[in-house]
Amino acid sequence: MDERTKIEAVGENYDADMMLIARERTRKAIRDIAAGIHPGMPEEQGVEMARKVMKDAGLLRGWHAMLVRFGTNTLKDYAEPSDPGVVLQENDIFFIDIGPVWQKWEGDGGDTFVTGNDPDMLRAARDVHVLFDETHTKWREEGASGKALYRFAEERAREMGWVLNLKMDGHRLADFPHKALHAGPLAAAFFTPSSDLWVLEIQIRHPTRRFSAFYEDLLLDEDR
Repeated sequence: MDERTKIEAVGENYDADMMLIARERTRKAIRDIAAGIHPGMPEEQGVEMARKVMKDAGLLRGWHAMLVRFGTNTLKDYAEPSDPGVVLQENDIFFIDIGPVWQKWEGDGGDTFVTGNDPDMLRAARDVHVLFDETHTKWREEGASGKALYRFAEERAREMGWVLNLKMDGHRLADFPHKALHAGPLAAAFFTPSSDLWVLEIQIRHPTRRFSAFYEDLLLDEDR
């Protein structure tokens, strides 16, 4: 078995169709959580509301920590705890990052939302999607390796006026638990990643202001 085959191995319960259902349930949960978040809400209250939304959706466990980040906490790296007591303002930014397990299959998704009309925050929430789409297209059309994808994303982020967080560097996804198969980042993949198996993560921060925007989704070889 070659190295790529080992890295892209799946478990006995892997099912591409079920992975896509887990993806859609994850994306819907993110939309539902975002709909319940409003200015004046402390981040801790947003987290509790998110837990209820996921419980009601049948997403009772996660393979990674659930993150709801408000304002300056959007700059925190994945493993860093949020500063307590951050309240969402009238003109503010927040993101949601969840990794639920639906039955036997892993989902993972993240997106950024803006309250009010701060132009930099609105541009960040838009550009993180643009950068994701451009990087995703490079994979689809050129067969770029994981390493090449993040080199491209870093350069394009700089051209767009942002700083790419290279610690958010993508990862495998599969039937639970994928980490028993492979725990390395997408950014270290020396080959063209296969569809339905890898999550592309993009996080950009403002070069001088204290906020960032985040978006992630599966690499998919066709729109679904």
